[in-house]
Amino acid sequence: MTAPDVSVVVPVYNTMPYLRKCLSSLLEQTIGHERMEIVAVDDGSTDGGGRLLDRLAARHPGTVKVLRQPNSGGPAAPCNRGLELATGRYVFFLGSDDHLGPEALERLVAAADRHGSDVVLGRVVGVNGRHVFSDVFAAGNAVDVDLFDSALPWALANTKLFRRELVDRHGLRFPEDMPVLSDQPFTLEACYRARRTSVLADYDYYHAVRRLNARNITYHSRLAARLVSVERLFAFVAALIPAGPRRDAVLRRHVGLELANLVGDDFRRLDRADQEQVHAVVRRLVDRYVTDDLRDRLDIEARLRLGAVTAGGVDDLLAVIDQDAERGVPPTVVENGRWHAGYPGARTGGWADVTDVRADWLAKLDTVEVTWQGGLTLAVTTRSPYPRFAAEAGPVRLVAGQLPGTTLLDATDPTGRTVRTDFPVDRLLAASAATGQRHPVRAELTGTHGRGSAPVRAPRLATGRPRLLRHGLRLYGVAATVDPRSGQLVLSVVPVTAGQLVSRLARRLRRSGPAAPTPVRTVGPATRPAGSPTTTVAAPGNHAEPGPVQVAQLSVKS
Repeated sequence: MTAPDVSVVVPVYNTMPYLRKCLSSLLEQTIGHERMEIVAVDDGSTDGGGRLLDRLAARHPGTVKVLRQPNSGGPAAPCNRGLELATGRYVFFLGSDDHLGPEALERLVAAADRHGSDVVLGRVVGVNGRHVFSDVFAAGNAVDVDLFDSALPWALANTKLFRRELVDRHGLRFPEDMPVLSDQPFTLEACYRARRTSVLADYDYYHAVRRLNARNITYHSRLAARLVSVERLFAFVAALIPAGPRRDAVLRRHVGLELANLVGDDFRRLDRADQEQVHAVVRRLVDRYVTDDLRDRLDIEARLRLGAVTAGGVDDLLAVIDQDAERGVPPTVVENGRWHAGYPGARTGGWADVTDVRADWLAKLDTVEVTWQGGLTLAVTTRSPYPRFAAEAGPVRLVAGQLPGTTLLDATDPTGRTVRTDFPVDRLLAASAATGQRHPVRAELTGTHGRGSAPVRAPRLATGRPRLLRHGLRLYGVAATVDPRSGQLVLSVVPVTAGQLVSRLARRLRRSGPAAPTPVRTVGPATRPAGSPTTTVAAPGNHAEPGPVQVAQLSVKS
């Protein structure tokens, strides 16, 4: 028999009902059943997913293979077992709660054959507000992407097409001693060894789903596993790539994301013993792997947090986190021409010296208020504590994800340290079309000290319930929220199904009795037939407000 063009490996563990859509998206691929195979590895599911796999295997005996195994505790083992069964010229890995666009495999295989690519990454989009790093797709299609001179290190999930010959030649496998993050060593080495890695940004290939019915697993709920995995990840990178700028280019992602996340805002929620353990691991990895050049390329917040770790103990780090999370940007201390971040207990000089990154430091703004203006605009008001901000910062703008807002100085603040940025609701919804999205807010500026950028934090932001808006024929919950790990302000747009709405209303009614319905207005071009009635639904806990859109009033304490 002729080998299929592509084998899709699907590790499965308790993802019903999302598994149905995942498998349907594969069976409906335009590449056709004769050119593909599905290798599903049931990793001890207990939700009926195994029975679904058996039915599909019986219905499509030449296309669907099923392997059962006891639960392994992570995705690495089922991915490896699926890889051992795969026979295709290419292999693709798909999470069992995610799904593909109908033309995804046909387009990916065609691009790999056309360009001789060993790895092909198709555009990934988040669903139900799941955040994905999308910078690698910003420049459009790219035939040959350099691992060390691109955003590719920020896209190391295994959601790519891999040439099987590359996998076999280098014996690529997922490290089963890494309970989490195990896809990153596999993907990194594949991209490092590949003759060519291509990026396709012309189609929504991979839909990464945030499960709305799943319990949120915070990083400290599997802290020991995460610490072990992070240490092994750094050791893997060091063994694969010789020390120097190329290693730093890859480690910039791992230091700025995996390592910095360990000392994010929710570090405060750990007990003391866990805090001491995290601090020790982070300090050891920074001392061992973070060069001066790498440190200078880090995001301003990662640089300051990791600097606090290396300069002091747990209490010193907690003082920095408490300042960021509860009080906002600290004062700027200027001494002998040098700028220093005025965190509690921080000495001038050393890790708190921000002279060389003054533009990034100036871009650190605190959220003062988030409001809805006239039902059509989401307004974010931010303020800098630096007295000479207006003179030295230069033009400032806020960007939510990839969506720039319109930023103006707040006329009510004579010091010029307060700016307001308007985000049109219709553009925010259009940027989240169909899938929903989280839009982290950043400040960017160009002034006396050059270009700067920093996440916009929101200490003490009092967020309200998401409000329902209609865009076209779909309902969305729109809210300003705060990322619990980073403290960053996020504009969140999440699709709302009729079932979710009815369920929420039922819970609300059981708790507090009947509530008056709240109209949900249309944002953007209406698509309902002329003459049809306006849809009215109830938004739990909210009252009607005038204007064409039902919106939230969100503010922070003064």
